[in-house]
Amino acid sequence: MPKVRITVLKRTFQDDILEREIQDETFRRSFGPCPLFEEGQTFLSEDWPTMPNGFCERAWPDIRHEAAMVMYKATVPWVTEQGFTVTCCNDGLRPVIFKIERIEDNA
Repeated sequence: MPKVRITVLKRTFQDDILEREIQDETFRRSFGPCPLFEEGQTFLSEDWPTMPNGFCERAWPDIRHEAAMVMYKATVPWVTEQGFTVTCCNDGLRPVIFKIERIEDNA
């Protein structure tokens, strides 16, 4: 069965948008980059369409179609090397950027 490795490339935080759009001061003070992931953290998806253990339940629906695409050897035009893509979750204030790489079966 095909597999993909999902690597957390970057956690971002849009503090300028938070300051401008969120009025609740208590909420603003407690907010920052996504607390569920760390840069460099990896996850393995090998039982499609099951979410990898420990992965964010909100982020998985955002990226699972790209995981399937890479897993089953589709390519995207903006990636020059085959077998991976870069994508992110849709959290507008603290999106996390992921690299999704196909792991070739050697069996």
